[in-house]
Amino acid sequence: MNLEELFVQNKEQTIQGRYLTLDHIDPVLNRLNTNNQLQVIGKSVLNKPIYEYQIGQGATRIFLWSQMHGNESTTTKGVFDFLNLLHSGSDLAKQFLSNYTFCWIPMLNPDGATLYTRANANEVDLNRDSQDLTQPESKVLRATFERFKPDYCFNLHDQRTIFGVANTGKPATMSFLAPSYNEEREINESRLKAINVISGINQVLQQFIPGQVGRFDDSFNINCIGDTFQYLGVPTILFEAGHYPNDYEREQTRKYVFISLVAAFNLISENDIVSNRIEEYLNISQNNPVFCDFLYKNVKINYDGKEKIINFASQYKEELIDGAICFNAYINQIEDLENRFGHFVYDAQGASYSDDYDSIPRLDQKANFYLNKNIEFVNGLIKK
Repeated sequence: MNLEELFVQNKEQTIQGRYLTLDHIDPVLNRLNTNNQLQVIGKSVLNKPIYEYQIGQGATRIFLWSQMHGNESTTTKGVFDFLNLLHSGSDLAKQFLSNYTFCWIPMLNPDGATLYTRANANEVDLNRDSQDLTQPESKVLRATFERFKPDYCFNLHDQRTIFGVANTGKPATMSFLAPSYNEEREINESRLKAINVISGINQVLQQFIPGQVGRFDDSFNINCIGDTFQYLGVPTILFEAGHYPNDYEREQTRKYVFISLVAAFNLISENDIVSNRIEEYLNISQNNPVFCDFLYKNVKINYDGKEKIINFASQYKEELIDGAICFNAYINQIEDLENRFGHFVYDAQGASYSDDYDSIPRLDQKANFYLNKNIEFVNGLIKK
């Protein structure tokens, strides 16, 4: 099976980029609603519909949800690509539909999606509300879980560009976690099932993004939804879609979300998860916040009449402006960068820094400056 070709064949062309709202996905959901698979199962704080899409007739029940954090849209795109596969009529689609019943909440936090925020309209992080259930979106998720009675849960998220794979200098393009079910982080039968699936996914992904798969921190927090569902005895798999080089729109990463889903459901349907793959899982290097978007090395500054060589970094802020996400670079760290990597690295080789302010890099300042007064950087990059 050529998984990259399968992705190209099934990629949903009508949605792309980072900003994904109900207005973007409504037409796709309605087009795929060929047999009343789509239902409104609740409303958000601002009274927007929360959808459930259910498809398949199989005995194994798969529960997925995405955009619990409104500004994390990559997995939503990847699941739409997977839905296209399920509608393709192929032998693989027929196999999945006969083995599984899928229940997907494509946008749990539609208000946050519109605002491009992590939290919902009440400024509550839904992934810290699994016990108190103070928010309508949290209540919808929990009610769907209890009604659907899944055999597996897929908790689908994005992570920031700051994450790399340990200290290898490679970005964590995809990261996974089998959440803990107790403070001791013990492994019971439920968690082992999630561990085995993740190990199988990683084995497939290494063919496409070698060294770019991370393992998320497994500290236990019962207020997180994945930890709660694992605690309740349902194998839960956390996806964190991360950065692929030069892919700030996450169009490459969505491919690896799609491949991960196909790999997972192939694995479960083949009943190839009875073995113990704990060692493989633990050998996946840990996610580590070691990256910045821009790293500038060996830059000469004049500070209080004295010349010194420094390193500094800048990071994109994703800002919603006129209905589009703008990536605006701001200086976020000066010095103490010995163990940091950059997605873009520039060695100034002692060139002198200047800018239109006071000619010293300052935290939270826009990354617009000059080196030797003749090389201009605008929004972090050399101006062409």
